Amino acid sequence: MNRKTPILLAGIAIALTGCAASTTPGNDGHRSDIPKAKVVGKAVNCLPIQSLRESVVRDDWTIDFRTGASTWYRNSLPRRCNGLGFERAFSYATSQTQLCNVDIITVIANTAGPGPMNRSSCGLGEFTPVELTK
Repeated sequence: MNRKTPILLAGIAIALTGCAASTTPGNDGHRSDIPKAKVVGKAVNCLPIQSLRESVVRDDWTIDFRTGASTWYRNSLPRRCNGLGFERAFSYATSQTQLCNVDIITVIANTAGPGPMNRSSCGLGEFTPVELTK
C-alpha cells in the first residue's frame, strides 16, 4: 500500500510517494525491511531544493531523497526523530536554495481536526549518494 508523504517547501506542500509501514512501538525506531543502499559516491552536506523529486521516509532514522530519474541520496539522521517512521511526513523551512545537514525537519502528524499538527523536530545528517537494492 502506498501513502502520499507531504513535504512543505517554504510553505508549499508537495505530495511525495512513500511506503505505508511503520515502526513498532517500543523499539529503537529502526525498521528491518529498509532497502539496502550501496554507497556510490562521497557524502555531501546539501542538495539543491529544486532538484528534489521525491522523499521516502524509511523509519525514525532514515530518509531517502531522489534528485533525478534514479539518483538517490540516503540521509541517516544523527539522532532518532520520534514519530517520523510512523507519520511518514515532515516539513522544513529554509531561506537557502538548498536543503542541508544543518537544517531541521519537523514531523507532521495527521490528526482528526482542523489540520496537521507538528510533532518532533530533528536535525538532518549528510546526504550519501546510494544505489537502492530491493
